Amino acid sequence: MIKIQKFTFNPFQENTYVLYDETKACVIIDPGCYDSLEENELDEFIKSKDLIPVKLLNTHGHIDHVLGNHFVASTYGVEIQGHENIIQQLESIPTYSKMYGLDGYKMSPEPSTFLIEGDVIEFGNSRLEVLFCPGHAPDHIVFYSPEQNFVINGDVLFQGSFGRIDLPGGDFPTLKASILDKMFKLPEETVVYTGHGGETTIGTEKESNPIHNMTF
Repeated sequence: MIKIQKFTFNPFQENTYVLYDETKACVIIDPGCYDSLEENELDEFIKSKDLIPVKLLNTHGHIDHVLGNHFVASTYGVEIQGHENIIQQLESIPTYSKMYGLDGYKMSPEPSTFLIEGDVIEFGNSRLEVLFCPGHAPDHIVFYSPEQNFVINGDVLFQGSFGRIDLPGGDFPTLKASILDKMFKLPEETVVYTGHGGETTIGTEKESNPIHNMTF
């Protein structure tokens, strides 16, 4: 059974997730740890649970979700996995990182494995399915557990909201289609672990999310 540990890191208050099961194998999703205190917090948790990191997964390549890629990859020797469109996102970060005051950003290594819709991520006794949900970013994917009814959804859906589309590569019709045609097709009891803020459920968002009535 997968257990989920959430950390909230960096000035953007981004949610980083560690997923692990009874085998102690774990995957780290969207490591946003930026400074040494945040890196130590993540590392101490992994050591305290005797976890064995086996993969680094990125939902997308915006700076707040990859600030810790270099640290995680170099510390644990794990490969990075994401959608192929993440390469352009990662390459653009040095052009704007200082604008956000993140002078200490260390360039993320490129993924060694590219993920597409329908891929299955396996770690320990556990599995996650990959869904391609662009719109907030052209490389955006989410990680879904049908067995345990949850999805690590990055910046697609939020509590009563959805991902911004004013960043490079953002597109509202594409995002709306991802939400209506992919996310809202999941069972209503599915718990949505978001990239910022608290959790929600598919049922709650289907009922009240403003995406239904918005056009751009």
